[in-house]
Formats: sequence, structure tokens, C-alpha cells
Amino acid sequence: MSTPGVLLAAPEGRRAGGRRPVDTSPPTDRPGPLSFGGFVARAAAAGRLVVQPRMGFADPGRMRAGLAGTRAAAAVTVGTLTIDSYTRVGDHAAARAALTEGVPLNGYPIAAHPAERTRAMLDGILGPGFPVQVRHGSSRPEAIVRALAAVGLDATEGGPVSYCLPYGRTPLSESVDNWARACELLAALVPAPRTPHVESFGGCMLGQLCPPGLLVALSVLEGLFFTRHGIRSVSLGYAQQTDAAQDAEAVRALNRLASELLPPDTDRHVVLYTYMGVFPRTAAGATRLLEDSARLAVHAGAQRLIVKTAAEAHRIPTVGENVRALETAAASADAAARARLGATETADAAAGADSEVYREARAFVDAVLELGTDLGRALRAAFARGVLDVPYCLHPDNAGRSRSFVDAGGRLRWAETGAMPVAPYAAPGGRTPLTSDGLLTALHGVAARYDTPVPD
Repeated sequence: MSTPGVLLAAPEGRRAGGRRPVDTSPPTDRPGPLSFGGFVARAAAAGRLVVQPRMGFADPGRMRAGLAGTRAAAAVTVGTLTIDSYTRVGDHAAARAALTEGVPLNGYPIAAHPAERTRAMLDGILGPGFPVQVRHGSSRPEAIVRALAAVGLDATEGGPVSYCLPYGRTPLSESVDNWARACELLAALVPAPRTPHVESFGGCMLGQLCPPGLLVALSVLEGLFFTRHGIRSVSLGYAQQTDAAQDAEAVRALNRLASELLPPDTDRHVVLYTYMGVFPRTAAGATRLLEDSARLAVHAGAQRLIVKTAAEAHRIPTVGENVRALETAAASADAAARARLGATETADAAAGADSEVYREARAFVDAVLELGTDLGRALRAAFARGVLDVPYCLHPDNAGRSRSFVDAGGRLRWAETGAMPVAPYAAPGGRTPLTSDGLLTALHGVAARYDTPVPD
């Protein structure tokens, strides 16, 4: 993966404050389509972090305005179509009825809108300099994949575990089969020279209280699953958590494990999510957290960042608030990239170290791969035996014997590990059992820390 370096100059129409416009997008000097993964790779080679919003509107006009605002931001951006809840669970009749009756939806119903309408919405916005990803949260993604391919899109995200366990009661075996078909379908429906791309959500699943070794392992295992079902361009996700040093270990572990385990011809990158738990309520606290996530992405070696806004704790953000968040993150990343140029040796040494997160993640991955060559069956067996066990996850296929806590230094640790191939943390002097009050304190800890004013 590349080291952030020289900053690029910008396409016409992109804003750069009151200064002369600067080109903030990667070059697109070769003709024809540029895939989602290829776009991120070229940005990384030019030393730029790609930033991306969470965004979805049911009305095509509003959705187009959101994508246009994202594209025009003074940053290297990709667009997002976040899908509504009805479409996520496969209730397409309800999505169509809501559109007919004017009932508000919480995202873009890509399978309910006619393909011609979505193509018109994307016309003149989607292109080699601005790819768009479909984000959804579905354990039944086949209809979404068909719809996105029909309108000229080729990138989505999720996974057989990460879009099953936290979101409902779909049996894991069913989700594994659904995602195998969806990956094969996406690979078949996206014509050359475009390359279909799938991002694993495994590193974000209930991430605010899950020690990162398990999250890293789930993301790597889902990335492997995608490649075994025909996908040759993947990204591995991880959500910022409670401790910056531990998060940096996690991002570096993702990059290292991807290089060790994914097929060598796989196009790949790591995507970091700005903290996904309870968000700071003050604008200053939220902005500091966003800026820290951008710096983390650069220093640890992520190539794309999913941002959150200062309005996150209060309501759904506007397009303008999303654009400000994108530009804030990009400015912070650019400053971090310039600062990092003199520290590449130290960063490269850290990236190759056997960190605590790497060792745990490798133990999880190896334990699953030992359960068989069919990765779908191995994942099912791993959860059935408790080899993989997500703390505080209530899904029927999760063993529910693992527990975690935040230690005195802020790192997420294992309190109980059940049948997993890692040991609980032996806290000096013993550990106080986690009560309901302690759980709430842990869930709100990051927000409280960032909402505390910084001394002058």
C-alpha cells in the first residue's frame, strides 16, 4: 500500500474555499470506466485519502443533489446510495407502496424505483472520477445486486456474517447461501472492463464493545469469502473504537492479513469508519472525533474513510452537513499526510510488528480455516461451536458466552472468551465484573471524552 505523498490538484467545479480551485481527485487519464477499487488505489498512490458519506434519500431529486454535493466537495470523494429498510429486508412491495403514497423512507429504494429513473438520477454524476457504492445492511442482497447492476453500478458492501448477526434473526446458514449467490451474481452481471467490488462490514459489527482482534478476523474472513465466490476487488472495514493505538494496530493488522491471506491478484484496500457508537453531542467534540479518525486512517494505512457529521447525535444530517464533514476529514487527512512524510520508517516498522491485535486476529482466522475448505460451512461451524462469538450479540446463532470490557487505559479487552481460541485478559489486581451501569458508561465513554472541553 502506498505512503501518503504529494497532494493532487482538482477537477473543475470542485470547491477549495476562497482560493483558486485545486484538483482533489485522482487522475483519470485512461479512457473508459474506472472501477471503485481502482479509483481508491489511484488516490492512495497519489497520497490522498478517499472520504465517503453515509447518505440515502428516497426521492431521486434529493438523492441526485446529495451525490452532486458529495462530488463537488473539496476532497477526494466517492458517492453513497444507502438503501431503505424495506428493501433491506426484501419487502419490495412495501417500498413501492411507500413511494406511491408519499410515505417517507430512510433510504433509496433501488429495487422499487424503475431502472430508467435511477439511471437518469446518476446521469452526468456517476463516472470514472466519481464512483458510487450501494450500502444496504441486507442478509438477502440478491434483488439489490440485480438492481444496482442494472443501473450501471458495480460496488456494494456487507457480508454473510456482518449483515446477519447484528440486524435480525435470519439464520446464519441462510445468510451465507444468500451472500454466496449475490457475489457470484455481481461477478456475472458487471461487464468488463469494470470490476465488481464488495466491502466487508465485518470490522464494524457491534464494534464499539468488541475487541478488535475478532473484528479484524471477521473482515478478513468475509474478504476471503467474497474472493471464493468470484469477487476480485474487495475492501476490509474497521470501525474506530476506544483507543487510538489499538485502532492503529487493527488497521495495520487488516492490511497485513489481507496481504498474507487474500489471493495475490485481488485488488484490495482498508476502509476505516469514524466511530460508530454513541457520538459526541457538541459540535466541537464531534469535529475533534472526526478529525482524529482521519488522522488515524492516514497514520495506520487505511485508504478510505466513512465519515460522520457534527449533527450525528441529534438527527439525520443534511447534504450540507455531510459535505462539511467530508471537507473537514479531507483537510485533517492532508495535514496528517504531510506530517507523516518524515516518519515513514517508524510507521513501516510498526506495520510489520506482531501486535496484540494481529496475534488475536490470526488465531481466529486460523481456527476457522481449520474447520474446512468450504469457508461458508467453516463460518457456520465456527459460530455453532463458539469459536467465533460476538459479545453482547443476541442473534440465535451466536453462542453468547463472550464478554468484553474497556480497561483502565482505554483498550477493549476480553473478560470472557468461552470456546474462542484466545485468552481472557488478566487485569493487574483482578477485574471488576461489568454491571449494567458499567456497560452504559462504556457505551458513552468516547462521547463523554470528546465532549469534555480541551484546556487552552
